[in-house]
Amino acid sequence: MVAAVRSLFLPKAATLSVCRNLVAGRSGLEIGGPSFGFGSKGFLPLYPAIAKLDNCNFGFKTVWEGSLSEGFNFQFDPNKPKGRQYVSEATDLNTIPDKAYDFVISCHALEHSANPLRALKEWLRILKDDGGAVLILPHKEATFDHLRPVTTLQHLIEDLKRNTQEDDQTHVAEVLELTDIDRDWAILDSNDFRQRCAKNHENRCIHQHVFVTSLVIQMFDYVGMQVLSAESIRPHHIIVSAKKLPQGKIPLNEPYLKTNASWRKNSPFNIDRA
Repeated sequence: MVAAVRSLFLPKAATLSVCRNLVAGRSGLEIGGPSFGFGSKGFLPLYPAIAKLDNCNFGFKTVWEGSLSEGFNFQFDPNKPKGRQYVSEATDLNTIPDKAYDFVISCHALEHSANPLRALKEWLRILKDDGGAVLILPHKEATFDHLRPVTTLQHLIEDLKRNTQEDDQTHVAEVLELTDIDRDWAILDSNDFRQRCAKNHENRCIHQHVFVTSLVIQMFDYVGMQVLSAESIRPHHIIVSAKKLPQGKIPLNEPYLKTNASWRKNSPFNIDRA
C-alpha cells in the first residue's frame, strides 16, 4: 500500500530514464532554481547525473533564492563543481551564444513568465543540435489556479506576436479574482496577496498562465521540438521532455497530441483524462 501511494508522487521509470539520458554527463542551463525536484532526493533526480550546470534567474534578489550575484557561484549539487550564475530574463538570454548547451531544464519557473513561447524559442536557440529540454510546470487542477481557466495555445501565440514583456499586467485582475489563496501557503491574507500582485514585476510571484499537460505538449510542438515523454504526477507536477531537431525537420508529436494519448489515461488529474 505504501509503495502504491508513493508511486503516485513519482514519475514512471520510463520518464526518468528519458530525462536522465538527456542530461547524463552533459552540460546544461537551468532556468530558475536550484530546484529540490531535480535534487538527489527529489521526484525527478537529475542533478546527480549532470556533469555541469549553469543557471539563469530573472533578478539579483528573488523570493525563492534570496540574493544572487553573477559569476561561477551556482551550487546545484554538493558533489559537483559550481556553475555560472546569469541574471537575465528567461525570454532574453542575449549573453549566451547560439548552441551553447546540451540541455535546458526548468522546474516551476515558466508559469511566472508573461511570454512562455518566447522563452522556449530562446531556450531552443541556445541548445545544440539534438539538445534536450525537461520542463516541469504546475497542473491547474491541484494548485491555487484550479478556479482559473486553462490558458490556450492561441493566447500564448498572441503574446509571442505582441512581444509581451515581463511587466505585463494583463492577468492581474483574473489572478486577484480567481486564485484560491487558501491553497497558497505564502499568502498571509487578501491584502497581502493584493500587494504582492501589484509588485509582480519585482517579485514574479504571479502565475501568469494556467497549465494542463496538453498545453505543455502543444507549446513544444509549436516551437518545433520533438516531444520525448509526457507525464503528470501528484501533487501537482506536469513533466514533459523534448529534443531539438535538425533545421528543417518537422516534429512528429501526434502520438502525444491525440485525444487517446497514453499519458492521458495514466494521469492522476481529471482534466487530462477527460
